[in-house]
This record gives sequence, C-alpha cells and structure tokens, in this order.
Amino acid sequence: MVKLKAKSYKPFAWGPNARKAAEYALALEICAEMALKTITLNPASVSLPEALHEKHFLRKHGKAAYYGQP
Repeated sequence: MVKLKAKSYKPFAWGPNARKAAEYALALEICAEMALKTITLNPASVSLPEALHEKHFLRKHGKAAYYGQP
C-alpha cells in the first residue's frame, strides 16, 4: 500500500487524445522545472508584470491575434 504525503499534489493534463494529454503533461513538467531552477538560482526573482504577460498571451489568443497560424 502506498501512503501519500499530506501535500502530495499532482497536476492533471488532458487533451483530445491520450498522446496530446501526455504531450501537455510533459510541457507542464518542463515549465515547472524551469521555474524551480529559476527560484533556486535566484530566490529574489520576480514574475513578469501582468501587462507583459497579458500582451504575450493576447498576441496568440486574443481577438486581434498576430502570432502563429490562423
């Protein structure tokens, strides 16, 4: 029997099929690893300003998206 720690949270990824769900889960793991390494190397690091985050999100997903294929 496996006992889970109290704070043993795991991410959940899904997609249109199992292969895509696994691809998304791997991308999530890579992002988490980069975040951990960033904090480890520089504990004083800060997140992007919300305006910059929104700008880059909307250039691909907004009404007037201009990044990626239509």
